[in-house]
Amino acid sequence: MSDTLPTNTNGSTVSVDDAATHSQSPETRFYPPRKLILTKEHLEAFQQSKTHETIVSYITTLNECVVGVKLTDECAVSPAVQAVLDILDRIVETARCIPPVDNKASRFGNPAFRTFYDKVSEIAPELHRTIPNLPEAAIPEVSVYFEEAWGNRTRIDYGSGMELNFLCWMLCLEKLGVFEESDHVALVIRVFWRYIEVMRVLQSTYWLEPAGSHGVWGLDDYHFLPFLWGAAQLRGHKYIRPKSIHDNDTVEEFSKHYMYLACIKFINSVKTASLRWHSPMLDDISAVKSWDKVNSGLIKMYLAEVLGKLPVMQHFLFGSILAWDGPLPSPPTGTPGPDDPHYGHAHAMGDRGGAGQREVGWGDCCGIPVPSAFAAKEAEERKKAPGAALAGPGIRPVPFD
Repeated sequence: MSDTLPTNTNGSTVSVDDAATHSQSPETRFYPPRKLILTKEHLEAFQQSKTHETIVSYITTLNECVVGVKLTDECAVSPAVQAVLDILDRIVETARCIPPVDNKASRFGNPAFRTFYDKVSEIAPELHRTIPNLPEAAIPEVSVYFEEAWGNRTRIDYGSGMELNFLCWMLCLEKLGVFEESDHVALVIRVFWRYIEVMRVLQSTYWLEPAGSHGVWGLDDYHFLPFLWGAAQLRGHKYIRPKSIHDNDTVEEFSKHYMYLACIKFINSVKTASLRWHSPMLDDISAVKSWDKVNSGLIKMYLAEVLGKLPVMQHFLFGSILAWDGPLPSPPTGTPGPDDPHYGHAHAMGDRGGAGQREVGWGDCCGIPVPSAFAAKEAEERKKAPGAALAGPGIRPVPFD
């Protein structure tokens, strides 16, 4: 693959704004996005880039649109939003047609996920053609973000980087004129929340492992944005406070209205003990006095721990719509090529990870595989069931912390 990015007729690199302005013009050159953040220097260049600014602006714009808005509130659903909701329903149907394989001897990701991933990649162009006003030429580029939003095919895991891909997919569609400003509320409380519901199906069906071995930097095992936008929903609420997440009745009653509480309910359904043991960050956040402070704090946390972390951003994809406008130095000698599943990973670049990881020799991006909470819970329930203990040749206990 060439190391040069698309250029204008004057030879200058196409910027994010250029891509947005000319995306539907006949002369636009769309191309499949690729990974370009390979080193800390690349990450620093990205943090100063127009694309970084665009992503942060999109997150904060959607954030402000849902302040005080419930999931159950009525909102306008445009033909484009409805088309995307129909696509998400197709993803669920696809998963139901590809059940998990018999893998009881393992509590790690189910291999059937790879079949699901391949099927989604196969039907992605067809699904995108149902989206009104989406240029045909843009489909190969936009669909890559869509395909990468469901999890990693090789590792059968899922984390905040894949969630970011879905955000970027929505952002690309908006830059291409598919979505409008009037769609913003629906994009959060209808489209994004439906995506989270679909991901819960995939996570429970295929036992997707938490990416990076320790979840999304301490919130839950997989997601970040539903907490961020969920806190925005609760800003100014008369009765529900951050500490209310410890009240089971409040969580149960209001989880259908607010993403934050729905995520807490989900965590409680798959994990035992209190939040302070398995979700200490959420427990700490519950001591904050107001949802305004929680919301602003989570935005800062997202900038630092997702958009500012090499183990996450090394997987970020740049195309013509979300363009790379930084330098393109060659990767260090001996690093994996673009086709290698560890291409661009920190541990493959001579960086063994953060403090406490270099010493033990595992990288922060791939880390030690950790079983999903769904697998752990099912294993625990099998222990409690009389006569249901798993035994036999080749069956061995798998450590889980």
